[in-house]
Amino acid sequence: MKSASWIKTAFAKGAGPSMGLWQMLPGANVSRLLARTPGVDWVLVDCEHGNIDDAAMHDAVPAVAAAGASPIVRLPDIQSWMVKRKRVLVPLLRTVQEAKELVQAAKFPPVGRRGFGSPLAMERFQPAPTMTEYLQQANDTLLTMVQIETKEALDVVENIAAVDGIDVLFIGPFDLGNNIGHPILSGIMKQELLDAIARTLAATHKAGKKCGIFCTSGEQAKMFADQGFDMLSVATDYTALQATLAESVSVARGIAKPARGGTY
Repeated sequence: MKSASWIKTAFAKGAGPSMGLWQMLPGANVSRLLARTPGVDWVLVDCEHGNIDDAAMHDAVPAVAAAGASPIVRLPDIQSWMVKRKRVLVPLLRTVQEAKELVQAAKFPPVGRRGFGSPLAMERFQPAPTMTEYLQQANDTLLTMVQIETKEALDVVENIAAVDGIDVLFIGPFDLGNNIGHPILSGIMKQELLDAIARTLAATHKAGKKCGIFCTSGEQAKMFADQGFDMLSVATDYTALQATLAESVSVARGIAKPARGGTY
């Protein structure tokens, strides 16, 4: 199982940040397209802000895994019953206690209290493990990730990073900026938000964990890679499709290419 966890393999190699793509549109064909993109270690299936319900998520996750990337599921909420999704990213974390409860829901005994028995979990790996292999290796293989995007979480980010069983702290710059009173407006990140991002990165690394951040372009991902981030989202399917189509139509009509939106 560990060899089939491409994101953990990338972390272990330490040869630079692990890069991935964000899936907001439903469909296994979309999942496979993203997962087969050269240089991609993971695809995040966005059940919070994406147009992806539970059935579409169950189609996407095995499609990503079969195509050679690690599937990650961003949950729509922090409720523990939603956590049984292999590798999970939990949005809008606020407290240390929530982080501890998440670990309990994500890990099998004796570390946590997660229930065991679904035959669907094994097919999320290539090659697929037996149920015994899955039970024995899951706690060490499956990543538990939390988003730092609230003022409450930022205030105790050092303590959240220290929680055993939390593997990755992932920054959501838009919500973080909103929640600390310094939103990203017209693409401008204020110094207070930059300081909050730097604080989270430092706290995560001090605790020996990995730190990720949401990016809106390859150029921005390169900038954060140079700052020492371990995990970078490079693009989303929806915005990439939107930008490419608008650009192609503009070229065909002989008019100026539209400015690409969505960057900070």
